[in-house]
Amino acid sequence: MSAGERLPGTPEPMFRWPGARGVTLAGDAWGKPHGPLVLLQHGGGQTRHAWKAAGEALGQAGYHAIAFDARGHGDSDWSTDGTYSQDVMVEDLVCLIDALGGRRPVLVGASMGGGTSLVAAGEDRVDATALVLVDIAPRIEPEGVEKIGAFMRQRPEGFDSLEEVAAAIAAYQPHRKPPKDLSGLAKNLRKAPNGKFRWHWDPGFLSLRRELDKRQARLEACSRALSLPTLLVRGGLSDVLSEEGAAEFLALCPHAEYANITGAGHMVAGDRNDIFGNAVIDFLSRVVPLTGAPAAPPHVIAPHHEGPAGEFLDVP
Repeated sequence: MSAGERLPGTPEPMFRWPGARGVTLAGDAWGKPHGPLVLLQHGGGQTRHAWKAAGEALGQAGYHAIAFDARGHGDSDWSTDGTYSQDVMVEDLVCLIDALGGRRPVLVGASMGGGTSLVAAGEDRVDATALVLVDIAPRIEPEGVEKIGAFMRQRPEGFDSLEEVAAAIAAYQPHRKPPKDLSGLAKNLRKAPNGKFRWHWDPGFLSLRRELDKRQARLEACSRALSLPTLLVRGGLSDVLSEEGAAEFLALCPHAEYANITGAGHMVAGDRNDIFGNAVIDFLSRVVPLTGAPAAPPHVIAPHHEGPAGEFLDVP
């Protein structure tokens, strides 16, 4: 099941891999396969395309960057049973790593993808070499989360035109310049049977019960457990991750580095891709160099265990 027909001009995924519980994941890759592996995980409501410029920059720098659509998003399968918990997304990540040969990856995650990465590393479910969290931490601002949810829930019947889609995005992100060419929106949309334009995600993703208190407690425990090189990147204009929220994470994980990207909102990589890409590459060049052993030595993976599910939403 999907949101509808793919629009002309929507890029086909370069690869498909088996995810958890029968779901197939779609993704793109940049750089040479022998370079250090970097897995890029987007936020809820986004697609792998959010990482294109960053993936290209990482590939040019010598890393093997892979961005994939989360289940229920983009060109990846929708969950047949409506399961979109944080735990099943970690399971998808583990399956992807296995499909890639079991190599130790750098985990880079924005928002929802950052929560998945933090749980995967903090609960020893993925043996990562480094962790980059993009505008996400255990404490997030409820007002910002609700604003995102309101955006994603509007017009469930679909839009009549690309102009209507562009207007909705502009109302949510007034700090961004509106695109001159609306054809670029095609990769985030599908054509429904009624002829309307709908977002690419499974509406069931929005119906999940999200308990922010349990989510915060779980991610705080994961943050305290981190021992690998870690970078937190915050958008200076973000209404989701505040400076206070960032400071609390840095107190939980004292060895983490911090970058505040001035002029960027919650969509850090999209708003200021140049500065974001440079910050990540500078960090990785020091902690996961192209030659020699990674800064974080391998360790034994603990058995999988379930925790309270936590979800987070982002926007295209």
